[in-house]
Amino acid sequence: MRYVKSLEKAEFENTLGMKLVRIDPGQFSMGFEGHPLPEHVTRDTISTELLRYTDISNRVNGDFDEHPSHTVRITRPFHMGAYQVTNAQYEAFDPAHREIRGKGIRGAEGRHPSPVEETLGREFTYSQEDDEAVVFVGWHDAVRFCKWLSGREGLHYRLPTEAEWEYACRAGTRTPYNTGDSPPRSCTERIDPDSSDPISLSVGRSEPNPWGLYDMHGNAEEWCADWYGPYPSKEQVDPVGREDGYFRVTRGGGALTELYYLRSANRMGTIPEDRSWLTGLRVVAAPMPDTAPLPVAASKTWQNDVGQARPSDIKIGPDPSQPYFDGPRPYVKIPDGSQGPLFSRHNHDPALVKCPNGDLLAVWYTCVREPGRELGLAASRLRWGRKEWDPADSFWDAPDRNDHAPALGYDGKDTLYHFSGLSAGEGYRANLALVMRTSRDNGVTWSKARFVNPERGVPSQPVPSFINTSESQMIFPSDGPHVIPGGTSILWISGDHGKTWRHSKGYISGIHAALVQLNDGRLMALGRCGGANERMPMSLSDDMGDSWEYSPSPFPPIDSGQRAVLMRLREGPILLCSFAGFRRDPESMPIKDSSGKERNVTGLFAAVSTDEGRSWANVRLVSDDGPGKEVQAMDGRPFTMGFDSAEPLGYLAATQAENGVIHLISSRQHYSFNLPWLLTPPPARPVR
Repeated sequence: MRYVKSLEKAEFENTLGMKLVRIDPGQFSMGFEGHPLPEHVTRDTISTELLRYTDISNRVNGDFDEHPSHTVRITRPFHMGAYQVTNAQYEAFDPAHREIRGKGIRGAEGRHPSPVEETLGREFTYSQEDDEAVVFVGWHDAVRFCKWLSGREGLHYRLPTEAEWEYACRAGTRTPYNTGDSPPRSCTERIDPDSSDPISLSVGRSEPNPWGLYDMHGNAEEWCADWYGPYPSKEQVDPVGREDGYFRVTRGGGALTELYYLRSANRMGTIPEDRSWLTGLRVVAAPMPDTAPLPVAASKTWQNDVGQARPSDIKIGPDPSQPYFDGPRPYVKIPDGSQGPLFSRHNHDPALVKCPNGDLLAVWYTCVREPGRELGLAASRLRWGRKEWDPADSFWDAPDRNDHAPALGYDGKDTLYHFSGLSAGEGYRANLALVMRTSRDNGVTWSKARFVNPERGVPSQPVPSFINTSESQMIFPSDGPHVIPGGTSILWISGDHGKTWRHSKGYISGIHAALVQLNDGRLMALGRCGGANERMPMSLSDDMGDSWEYSPSPFPPIDSGQRAVLMRLREGPILLCSFAGFRRDPESMPIKDSSGKERNVTGLFAAVSTDEGRSWANVRLVSDDGPGKEVQAMDGRPFTMGFDSAEPLGYLAATQAENGVIHLISSRQHYSFNLPWLLTPPPARPVR
């Protein structure tokens, strides 16, 4: 009865001092409706208006996940908090939360601080006062708070559905913001870069929308009840989202969020366990709609028709006594003009794994610009026995989060591992937490993500150089803090099949490190930048990465747009694939050909060591040694593959199949070859 009486009121206040406003039934068009956005509302405009990037927004179509626009009918009234839940209100439920008030972003020791920090040059702290919106609240925390509040108040409190949130935010408007074509003034107030004051999240600073709700654009993101998934095309009545998923929806945008992402139609989300400086909550008082959720979204191309049996011919391949080389062939197959969830502009940073059924699975990030919120992960499968990769499809895409730096691993038995950075919003490196998923059906289905490192900052940018050590540990590198010139990498280590992880105490010289274990148990790593004597730096550890000895390798250093790969071959030797010359400076490197003469080459090369990295007698270009043909490198940039030149740039990843074929991918191309080809000197220069 108490609830019925409250529901009849236009507004009421509960015992925590929360003001709740009645939202009457009605209908609206949910999603992007197709009207052009103002010029200033772009993905490259942050609320401080201090950063300017190339305009990448599609002001006509909005984001892919805002389509199709569809009619939604809300048939029951509900009361929604006029303000976001504050620190004081939340801490009546969880007093321990007071200890993390003011926690902020820290990125000074990372090579790539967040764009906002990079511009303003300082750490941000958030939400210190009683009347500020509470942040660092996960979805499960928010649900528990609502349950506690329900018991305290004798009413049914919960999170809003995504449809209820957008309906209430719009408040009858059809413009990008409920204030019209421009966001509320509170979203565009400038931050003083010289000030050490914390960023205020005081609630109620914005003007209310027509229905009396404050801070619906900006201040703090707000959890919704729904699992994130694609919109249906038909009219919906009291929708409650999908029946399952990887991400829970958030709405509204937080402090310093780019204006584009504060629009009424914009959708965000993250894993339910995530807590960041951006995300809080607003409550609804009403029973949950009894609508059935929509089914899980349709499967992706890389998930369809995947055989689970181990092929009888999995060990049969090219004649192992003869040199074999094939490629390059593109594995990044995204149509021109794609604007999400796959983007045709920038595809980079791949990971590669062989599946127990013989398939290859490649994963990489796809975006318009690397720090952008639009960045997600794409995947493609090369099925056993086929030559052509499947068309790309979305693999992992936390909405409006930068899902930077994928890595894949295989335990050699039945489990695949996926690691990825998960940003709080814009930016990466200093803005990433580290998550992990597993698959036991050849990469068709994956577990829900869980944190390897829930704290954002270094080191959470994984490198796809996963190894199973002789001590039955799993190890992969991650970029580390910038404590030595050129940057560092560290190791994440698990001795219990990924249940728990720790990171090494010592630092590999150079970022994006490639890693291998030597026969004597030591670890050897080769890093990017940070070189000694203008050579690629080599690091050796005899204590699983807690300390390292540094020396220059015999190989040229690599730089922006390049990443090496290092691996133990099934036959025993160690393989390094790297680059001679930077992408903007094609400096040559001498190699010996079959006549015993030296000649200078540039680009992607492979080197083999048969003595545990002490020497590398076999070095050759990754090329067909032909007269020269134009091939596309990362983002379609052309290069000439031929007698003296190979691919000049790209991040590399590699694996070796059970039939001995080595599969190497760059940021666009796939090469395959065997050990006899690596050990065969390249041909002598043709006589002209």
